Amino acid sequence: VQLQASGGGLVQAGGSLRLSCAASGRTFTSYIMGWFRQAPGKERELVAAINWSGGTTFQSDSVKGRFTAPRDNAENMVYLQMNSLKPEDTAVYYCAAAAVIRSKNWGSSANYDYWGQGTLVTVSS
Repeated sequence: VQLQASGGGLVQAGGSLRLSCAASGRTFTSYIMGWFRQAPGKERELVAAINWSGGTTFQSDSVKGRFTAPRDNAENMVYLQMNSLKPEDTAVYYCAAAAVIRSKNWGSSANYDYWGQGTLVTVSS
């Protein structure tokens, strides 16, 4: 699976932005898709993830109620819809694909087999 993330940019606090991740490969629907972010000087963290059917999702406490990660299996796309953005959401965002989430640890980078390039989101105050 190859992943291509896009949609980053500069947005004011309180605004919204939608990131897109295009996946290539015949088995996209087999993968759990996650969105990670990494701010300068901080570790990479999972912000949202969704399983193949969309029935099980994950949101970190820092974005719960503000971010969602819908997917369109017909188009091999997953999105990160970000609302009510805050300056602390500024980071490079990555999409990633996992065949299996071991130990129910959605946030472990080691569970994700494929990564897209990052896209920078900057939220101004």
